[in-house]
Amino acid sequence: MSDRLGKFTSWYGLMPSIAALLLLAGASVARAEKVACRYTYGGETKVITAFPVKSPYLVTATRVGSYFLFRIVFQNEPVETASIKIYTYVDRDEGPALIHSANFPYPPNNPAAAPYGFSGLHFVYEPVRDSELQYWCDMQAEPVAER
Repeated sequence: MSDRLGKFTSWYGLMPSIAALLLLAGASVARAEKVACRYTYGGETKVITAFPVKSPYLVTATRVGSYFLFRIVFQNEPVETASIKIYTYVDRDEGPALIHSANFPYPPNNPAAAPYGFSGLHFVYEPVRDSELQYWCDMQAEPVAER
């Protein structure tokens, strides 16, 4: 009987180590997807990022220079309507006017290694001031701290 008890206590002593190994083996780093769009305007290149949103109506545009507004709407659920939409506006005295829009499926079809991401390189022109905005977008992931 004491021999069986000895085996039980030795296995019991290993339980925390085994549990820790199982947790490490099954653990994966949570990653948050985001859309990163690189735009070039006036000789300067910057990056705008967007995380998934539940409602497109709450997404505001980012000012680019003194005349363009750039808006990324990234929705990854529900699956039936998941998409990435890019909007470019000009900021006129009477209010913003849409001059370019692009709609991409989610997840994007193009491979991550494509030279200009999933979107390809876009050129947007504003007819009144002859301004040019170039942009392209790709998907990125970053680690998320788990609670």
